[in-house]
Amino acid sequence: MKVLDHRDIQLRIKRLAIEILENNIQEKRLVLAGINNNGLYFAQLLRQSLQEQAPMPVELTRIRLNPANPIEKPAQLETEAQQLHNSTVILVDDVANTGRTLFYACQTLMNTLPKSVQIAVLVDRTHKTFPIKADYVGLALATTLQEHIQVQLGKNGEKPEEIGVFLC
Repeated sequence: MKVLDHRDIQLRIKRLAIEILENNIQEKRLVLAGINNNGLYFAQLLRQSLQEQAPMPVELTRIRLNPANPIEKPAQLETEAQQLHNSTVILVDDVANTGRTLFYACQTLMNTLPKSVQIAVLVDRTHKTFPIKADYVGLALATTLQEHIQVQLGKNGEKPEEIGVFLC
């Protein structure tokens, strides 16, 4: 079942960008750290929207980790940790489920001293088992544990009618 279509996603990205700017208007720069592939692509879309309105530079980086087994191989930040010192870092992912992926992604920031760390997600589920709360949420969705959220943002050349958030 399609929960959000292409237009809904675009509107939510614009709204999230406005919220982020409202809360960070005094910052000299923002760093969006997308988690893995879908998180990075969502961060790119969010960055485009932010750059249309932001009075400050908006930088982009990626955090790579294995969500199924995050302790098998430590999460990797594709930017030097020192470059994040005293910066506002916004962790970005497409779906927050239990909070585990975001929790382990936060560990990559422990080698630096960011000014603040915030979290933005397109879909926030209500099954948190880790102490993670998203600051910016496109859609909060109560689901059963058996249901799955699939996000298609168009990064693989999907047509607009194929882009969306699906509840399976």
